[in-house]
Amino acid sequence: QVQLVESGGGSVQVGGSMTLSCAASGYSGIMSMMGWFRQAPGKGREGREAVTAIDSAGTTRYANSVKGRFTISQDNTNKTLYLQMNNLKPEDTAMYYCAARFKPSAGIWWWSLETTYDDWGQGTQVTVSS
Repeated sequence: QVQLVESGGGSVQVGGSMTLSCAASGYSGIMSMMGWFRQAPGKGREGREAVTAIDSAGTTRYANSVKGRFTISQDNTNKTLYLQMNNLKPEDTAMYYCAARFKPSAGIWWWSLETTYDDWGQGTQVTVSS
């Protein structure tokens, strides 16, 4: 049973920084891709947006709204995915979810599609206040 557990969320002021973690367990093999998605308050599941992703080769992709501010990384030894968020803005307020793909790689160009991923965490809330 694959488990993805996010942590590190909370409240921060505009311009602040925060690091999210996603610990993966219960699987064997390789995750071909991992990503972060977010869902803003008041938006339904259809409003969930892709934030960033990293594949097994270390290739990364970012949404335009977070480029230059967010950094995704992974520690394969600890099976942990990270999201370093700097210069946070009120519009970054959302529930952040990590996701993992265990099937063979479909290519980094599919990184923003929810259907690319096989498993999801429960989410961690990030609130940015002015």
